[in-house]
Amino acid sequence: MSRATVTRPKRATRPKPSAKDIRTFRSAVNYLDSLTNFERIIGRQYSSSKFGLARMNRILSELGNPHREFKSVHIVGTKGKGSTAAMLACMLRHCGIRVGLYTSPHILSLRERIVVDGKMISEAAFARTIAAVAPVTTKARVPDPTYFEVITAAAFKYFADQEVDLAVVEAGLGGRLDSTNVIHPEVVGLTSISLDHFPQLGTSLESITKEKVGVFKKKIPVISAPQPPSVREIIREAADAVAAPLRYSNEDVAFSYRFEFSRSAGRHARICLTTPTSRFEHLHVPLLGEHQAVNCSVALGLLDILKQRGFAIDDQLAMEGLSHVDLLGRMQVIAESPQILVDGAHNAASVAALMHAIGQNIAYDSMVVIFACHKDKDIAGMIRRLQLGADKVIFTSTGSPRSAEPAELAAQYIEHSGKMAQVASRLDGAMQIALGAVSREDIICVTGSFYLVAEAIRKYSQKTS
Repeated sequence: MSRATVTRPKRATRPKPSAKDIRTFRSAVNYLDSLTNFERIIGRQYSSSKFGLARMNRILSELGNPHREFKSVHIVGTKGKGSTAAMLACMLRHCGIRVGLYTSPHILSLRERIVVDGKMISEAAFARTIAAVAPVTTKARVPDPTYFEVITAAAFKYFADQEVDLAVVEAGLGGRLDSTNVIHPEVVGLTSISLDHFPQLGTSLESITKEKVGVFKKKIPVISAPQPPSVREIIREAADAVAAPLRYSNEDVAFSYRFEFSRSAGRHARICLTTPTSRFEHLHVPLLGEHQAVNCSVALGLLDILKQRGFAIDDQLAMEGLSHVDLLGRMQVIAESPQILVDGAHNAASVAALMHAIGQNIAYDSMVVIFACHKDKDIAGMIRRLQLGADKVIFTSTGSPRSAEPAELAAQYIEHSGKMAQVASRLDGAMQIALGAVSREDIICVTGSFYLVAEAIRKYSQKTS
């Protein structure tokens, strides 16, 4: 007897949201999620056909060029951009300057990317601003705008509407072709350059640096963090080509830092930086780690240039402002007994800095690391750095289609280190293993991806005590 053929109805596909449907924060997020998002695509080619400034300039032109209505600082680099931007914005705000802050990626909410005077854009304002930008893309002959183009244009429009005095703008991927590279800043900050985003920027520091320095503008000063010797000549040539004054944050000025301990602040860094126009002595760096002292030196260098360019900056007020910096997902302790620490270290240099910073600043008996990363990262480099501090490693998934397979990560770790590792398909399973393996004096570190860090904050912040 033959079996009857059953025809199953096709699953209805959700229509793509249109600009006219954007009335609420959720509908604005749904619209953005319907766009091409290069932050989530594996192996995307970094080329002028997919990235570039022509599309962005057309969108902004239709909006009335809001990015020309405020002054700005442009921050580019591989690691430390967000921390540097946040420190600079806090110092400026406490000097009475109305400051916009644009950063990426976000941890818990898209609203984190667009901040004015320390306050995230409201859900209602976010919806209104995205609704204003979305239909403009059609007029601007951009039928398929990208996620990053739309949210960057929305940030610039919001900053103009809010009449900010200055916007601190963090570049996204690369620099030369980045959507933020339409601004004409007062000064450019170049944070530490290291290996990351291989498919897009190349596999050498030299190729990555060439993309980063593509934001340099004619006669606009550049403040750079200390850089590897192999790329300093590239940076110098790029600066000379546009007659941009170049200064390293630890050179040509009196700069030093040291670590100390106090009951109120615990272990922390203090830095001194003196220029002909600014004097910062024994300044407490609010974020943990030697790398944050370097980021702080860049932020102070940028502040010094802004003072020279006419901004009313009081050194004492700036120092007070710095103490208010608080960043999600950077050396953040989200629970106690045992301590659970999260950090979005997502390349080899960042993982090394994290392991070093934990060892310098946090007392513990043993450290269990829960790690996941995307498959297009320098996995071998990150795994080698994990060995610097981890007593036990549990590999898991970020939950993204881009995530590297936990079993493959563990196999590489075992091959490189000769140590054993465990695997869990998702964070909950990894945390269950970790909590069963630690005592009150141990620490659990969740790292490797901002996706994983966000999940940990949502699920475990203040829940384990």
